[in-house]
Amino acid sequence: MSVFPRPFLTSLGLVLLLPAVTFAQSVSAVIPPLPAPTPQWTHLDPQKDKIMGISTQRTYDELLKTRTATPVLVAVIDAGIDTTHEDLKRVLWKNPREIVGNGIDDDKNGYIDDIHGWNFLGGKDGRNVDVDLYEETRMVAKLKPLYEGKARTAVPAAKRAEYDLYQKVKKDYATKVKEEKEQLAEYKPLAENLSNINEQLKTVLGVERIDTAVLRRPPVQNPDARLLGLTSQLYESLKASGLPDMDAVVKQVREGTVEAQKHLDYSLNLDFKPRTVVGDDEDNTQDRTYGNADITGPNALHGTHVAGIIAADRDNSLGIQGVAGSSVRIMGVRAVPNGDEHDKDVANAIRYAVDNGAQIINMSFGKYYSPHRAAVDEAIRYAGSKGVLLVHAAGNESKNVDLNVHYPAPVPLTGTAYANFITVGASGSTNDAQLTANFSNYGKRVDVFAPGVGIYSTMPGSKYGNESGTSMAAPTVAGVAAVLKAYFPQLTATELKRIIMQSAAPVHTKVAQPGDKKTVDFAQLSSTGGVVNLYKAVQLAAQKAQPSNASGQ
Repeated sequence: MSVFPRPFLTSLGLVLLLPAVTFAQSVSAVIPPLPAPTPQWTHLDPQKDKIMGISTQRTYDELLKTRTATPVLVAVIDAGIDTTHEDLKRVLWKNPREIVGNGIDDDKNGYIDDIHGWNFLGGKDGRNVDVDLYEETRMVAKLKPLYEGKARTAVPAAKRAEYDLYQKVKKDYATKVKEEKEQLAEYKPLAENLSNINEQLKTVLGVERIDTAVLRRPPVQNPDARLLGLTSQLYESLKASGLPDMDAVVKQVREGTVEAQKHLDYSLNLDFKPRTVVGDDEDNTQDRTYGNADITGPNALHGTHVAGIIAADRDNSLGIQGVAGSSVRIMGVRAVPNGDEHDKDVANAIRYAVDNGAQIINMSFGKYYSPHRAAVDEAIRYAGSKGVLLVHAAGNESKNVDLNVHYPAPVPLTGTAYANFITVGASGSTNDAQLTANFSNYGKRVDVFAPGVGIYSTMPGSKYGNESGTSMAAPTVAGVAAVLKAYFPQLTATELKRIIMQSAAPVHTKVAQPGDKKTVDFAQLSSTGGVVNLYKAVQLAAQKAQPSNASGQ
């Protein structure tokens, strides 16, 4: 599952290699801190605000105030959604044909009590899968008994392709084990080092939190070069990370330590069998009615954050505002564990969403092996036949997806790219070298970039917080598609994709290519070369609309 990128480590660079330091400075407030930027920078306008947002507020103020929105349903295939969140509960889809909690499949769709959606990671007894295996782990566990220790010449000709696949996946599995072990070894001392630096800076600077405003202009008289060097480096790193302050950095690195250990213990454990909770045959892709109605699951952070980006209540004066307005509803479909999703679950989640009325589906997940790809491809084509747009995160591994296929793939094994499938990379808030998120995948199979660094959205427990990833960029585009569909309901999935892409004007800023130090033109990193913009998309949609629709009638 490609969700959040690795923590702050890649942004901090050499700063994190410094030992804990001690400063002796007189503290003064003679230099006032800079005002903090708005948490939801994604709604700002590149021209008016000089921030690389998508112009949400400008669009509502200038282009949509005289138009009437129609209902739109967006499905979020993810790890779970907090259905009680103050900013989401009013915008959740409610199945009108199902009676709450009666234990009966009232609408005869094959799913009992699916009030807000369905959970393909649950058992009929109410239990749920949390941590699952990586796809590499599943494949090695399956193929190792067949091919380990055998020479290729000893394998029947009909099985040699599978033998070769095993050799490749075994190597990738070993790489993942090595990376997780290295990450764990790195993060443990790193968390302590960062914590010490953070607390000492608070003391020296006389502040309660170390954020970009403090780091940019440290509130001390006559700071020495050593202090200024550290605060300067931390400022640039914190700014690039999108995290609000150093407390958040320490928290994220500590969480990274826990996650690395969890992946070693479970996701990379060849003997771990989490699917017994579901109780199905995971290779039977024709089986579609397993699971339960719990769309929240054991860890709803990721899906809750994604749902809020799309359509957090814009009218309740609480928390945040989603991209899409009050006519949009969110359907939750749980199919993404902490680990890699199963192709069977992805295919069934797409079908469930389509069959129950979703017009747009957000898919903030992905992997690099797809043993049951045919089932997913068939589901994508099924969604296309029903006019449903799929929005997919490009992935967070700094890879060129033209060379490393990130599944679900935007192009079938034969033929051209799906007309109803759009792939999204992650961009930052400033039109400079930081415009490309350093973790984002890229390539001509990426259609467009969208804000994905330091995105402020809903968290479980009616809380709010920042996260980064192409997982945040995809729902930004899903939100744009939902706005277009709400105000221009005649638009097809193909037209939605075309308008979103055509309205993303190429940006020719020089940026670092993700994954290396090579400087490239930002426009080279995707097929459009641009960042999604709601204002321009609505303008283009209005131009294409019939004259009778101009007044919103």
